Amino acid sequence: MVIITVEAEIRPTESERKVKQAILNVFTPDHMEIEKRGNIRVIVAKAYSLKSLQKLHRLLRTQRILDAARSIMEKGVRGNTLTFHLNKQVALQGKISFTEAYGESPMGPITVTIEGIDPREVIDWLAPKTSHGEPLWEKEMPKG
Repeated sequence: MVIITVEAEIRPTESERKVKQAILNVFTPDHMEIEKRGNIRVIVAKAYSLKSLQKLHRLLRTQRILDAARSIMEKGVRGNTLTFHLNKQVALQGKISFTEAYGESPMGPITVTIEGIDPREVIDWLAPKTSHGEPLWEKEMPKG
């Protein structure tokens, strides 16, 4: 079974509503909650189907960033898990920008973790290889 976890820290200067909206602009969760981790509040959104990533799938094509997305996602494969980070402020604007886990974005990233399915299949679906900016293939959403 696929498990998709999307997490974003709510910094003291941030609006909880805006952080939630940033997540919802790129991800459709089955449920969302706020966890306390020491003094830090973290929004944790979970889904159990790749359908929850359809907004991300569409945005990658609309913004024409498939090659960059594929390259970054391939670096985030660890065994049967895929992890990547999105810029929270850019996501709030309804766009995608990949970032590092720490340091690059002052407000911290949105961290996406996909488990329980072959990460290569997910990458091929989300961000296929391209030629001259056009996808070489479009795969159906993997079953998971």
